[in-house]
Amino acid sequence: MKVESKKVQVALLGIGTVGTGVYKLLKKRADVMKDIAGAELEIVKILVRNLSKEREGVDSSLFTTDWNEILNDSEIKIVIEVMGGIEPAKSMMEDALRAGKHVVTANKDLLAEHGGELLDLASASGCDLLFEAAVAGGIPIIRPLKQCLAGNEITEVMGIVNGTTNYILTKMFEENMGFAEALEKATKLGYAEADPTADIEGLDAGRKAAILASLAFHSRVRFKDVYIEGITKITADDIAYAKELDSVIKLLSVAHHTEKGIEVGVYPMLLNQEHPLAAVRDAFNAVFVHGDAVDDAMFYGRGAGEMPTASAVVGDVIDVIRNLQYGCNGRISCTCYKELPICSFDEVKNKFFIRMQVKNEPGVLAQTAKVFGDHKVSIHRVIQKNAKETKAELVISTEKVKEYHLQDALQELRVMDSISEISSVIRIY
Repeated sequence: MKVESKKVQVALLGIGTVGTGVYKLLKKRADVMKDIAGAELEIVKILVRNLSKEREGVDSSLFTTDWNEILNDSEIKIVIEVMGGIEPAKSMMEDALRAGKHVVTANKDLLAEHGGELLDLASASGCDLLFEAAVAGGIPIIRPLKQCLAGNEITEVMGIVNGTTNYILTKMFEENMGFAEALEKATKLGYAEADPTADIEGLDAGRKAAILASLAFHSRVRFKDVYIEGITKITADDIAYAKELDSVIKLLSVAHHTEKGIEVGVYPMLLNQEHPLAAVRDAFNAVFVHGDAVDDAMFYGRGAGEMPTASAVVGDVIDVIRNLQYGCNGRISCTCYKELPICSFDEVKNKFFIRMQVKNEPGVLAQTAKVFGDHKVSIHRVIQKNAKETKAELVISTEKVKEYHLQDALQELRVMDSISEISSVIRIY
């Protein structure tokens, strides 16, 4: 039976970009919260580092620098963590859960490293720990994996989960920009941080890959388990070849559930124009899922930003309030009931696009083909372009090959006199 509606008090940890968005959206929805969630909602505290800093549009009377004011207030039922980083966020989440407070977070860094233990603590405490905003911003993907698609055995989850890199690659593809120019434009528009390392080197996507793989395959995957390459080596020449091959280049988070265990990585891939992910442009994100019952499904939308991320956070808050009304918090906690091995990435099979600069003389192709053959690399296609008097560009695409076989072949090729440079090595989906 439904309990009588009441007012639920919440505290917000952090009031940066995402925190401000959450504050605005909760205030905007305040008058309908009782109808939507079954109870009114009141923000009573906001944890900040600096009380004197002005935050436009935010009630400064709610600010506190004392975590204990929030922790020891028994009336505060929900803590919304949007500070980011590992500490002090981890300790505060643990304190809150032990105190019986429900936690909503957008913290992908923390969940990729310590999600399992935090979910275990939430379960032991009978509390909700919800994190829809941690992957792909406003796109619903965490809840679908935990609930809507729970009847499936999922064998693949892959996607574009970093808007910055997708914007850069889109500009390189559509407007023939170089990497540096596209990055500069992304920074001016606010898509890239002043230090874009986490985005362009694939680290941000790697954390999200760990979370997605854990949920999809019901076995814990940590950030350290994810093989990662960024997009900094992608050139205009690579983009031109992708167009010629009727493909695009995307930074993909790729995870497979195989007979030998979980394969998980983040890296640039050549993706045929017919694949649904190929049409995901600019700063948009998308996640593609394959299950034995649902077949293929794709989730698409804004992957970051103040209000899209706030949308996911507030959705989780509403879920917690609804659960409070029916006394059913902690229903869906950790779903990792398996202990699957993580495959060594050396053993993973991929197709490859390889671009190299070689001497323009008889026998070079035969020598190159022999090296590949000696290392069990089967060649699918060869293109020779830009031939000059002494040099030529050789582009080779391969059939599926184990990573370590390909790397052994490349190591041998790099020391051959007939090959001056291996310019690009990009996987093909």
